[in-house]
Amino acid sequence: MAIATVNPTTGITEKTFDAHTGPEIERRITRAAQAVRELRATDFQTRAAWMMATADILDAEVESTARILTTEMGKTLASARGEVLKCANTMRYYAVHAEGFLADETLDDPSSVGASAARSLYQPLGIVLAVMPWNYPLWQVIRFAAPALMAGNAGLLKHASNVPQSAMYLDSVFTRGGFPEGTFSTLLIGSAEVKAVIEDRRIAAVTLTGSELAGSSVASIAGAAIKKAVLELGGSDPFIVMPSADLAAAAAMAVKSRTGNNGQSCIGAKRFIVHTDVYERFRELFVTKMAALTVGDPMQETTDVGPIATSSGRDDLRELVDEALAAGAVALVGGIQPDGPGWFYPPTVIEGITPQMRLFQEETFGPVAALYRVADAAEAIEIANGTDFGLSSNVWTTDAAERDRFVREIEAGAVFVNGMTVSYPELPFGGIKVSGYGRELAAAGIREFCNLKTVWEA
Repeated sequence: MAIATVNPTTGITEKTFDAHTGPEIERRITRAAQAVRELRATDFQTRAAWMMATADILDAEVESTARILTTEMGKTLASARGEVLKCANTMRYYAVHAEGFLADETLDDPSSVGASAARSLYQPLGIVLAVMPWNYPLWQVIRFAAPALMAGNAGLLKHASNVPQSAMYLDSVFTRGGFPEGTFSTLLIGSAEVKAVIEDRRIAAVTLTGSELAGSSVASIAGAAIKKAVLELGGSDPFIVMPSADLAAAAAMAVKSRTGNNGQSCIGAKRFIVHTDVYERFRELFVTKMAALTVGDPMQETTDVGPIATSSGRDDLRELVDEALAAGAVALVGGIQPDGPGWFYPPTVIEGITPQMRLFQEETFGPVAALYRVADAAEAIEIANGTDFGLSSNVWTTDAAERDRFVREIEAGAVFVNGMTVSYPELPFGGIKVSGYGRELAAAGIREFCNLKTVWEA
């Protein structure tokens, strides 16, 4: 795949980049290795000052940076601004909290292990390679980079080939904030070159956000090299609505969750599982709100939903919908790809989905919602857990017993009650099953790429 900015609103290639070749890849890895040595000589206060300065740069450049994101992957300009500011907020969060998260942990009674003193401490691993997707060109990277750099690691980024301008912005921003040259840099390479980079002895670990196939490939390479890996993969998150729910609020949040980022979010709700007692009313509210959304140029402030980021992504989405409709499912709104330039697909709600349809199991990466009617909580849980994914989930109920049951029995990395899944720097984020392993954000995220070293003293 060419490394190029292809505007999904128009389908026009706006800028191309030459891939880095062997000598440049070697130069960047060598530079990162030197940065690791320099970072290990710094303290948290120094790194925090650099991280705060980098956050200030993002704040100051929010408008121009947001336009890069919108141009490259089609998210609305309002969404892009929010992404940039969220990155800056997360940088500041780790600048403040990193030292506490990585503080030494002392054993209260060292005599129990025959010692006069015993403790554990966190130390950085070294260079971490990040293999990142296009849907959140900055946020997916920063939620790894901010904690990793605050811990004293260096980062190398292999970004998606369709967001090279975003990748090159990240290539320089940490250095502009004061971090040593090479602390964080971009490798403009294709997927075929990732294996050799992971296998390089100077690379200590790898993190990937992406598809199940990409995760399996990277994990197998890292495993063969005996290197730490963190994977955040796909999701087909359930959104359960029970009779006690505030239906108006649930329907409004359902639309936001399904169409945010033009529907291209791993943690966006995709399967809407509604109790039969409130199914018709929820369906009416949901479909009406989805039909009212404005689809168009994401640079316009009035646009709610922009294009799908790639032509192949739209093709995949259309095929999933067309197959389901041909097999008997019904589109309550949308379901027809529009003519004209750009890779647009309308907000779509489908019901009548059966287990034989691919749409039942596969992730829909676009503004397409699958609607299910269930008789009770048990059936809701069965459908919710009926895929191989386990990233997050949403439950709408005011019944305490139902809430506790859903929290216990839904198989996912998170359960959001009476709200939609959102990633916060304060909360651990990650999935189970084929949605991946390991955690990002909060204390867990910064500790993933540290050596937890035990110290025993006689």
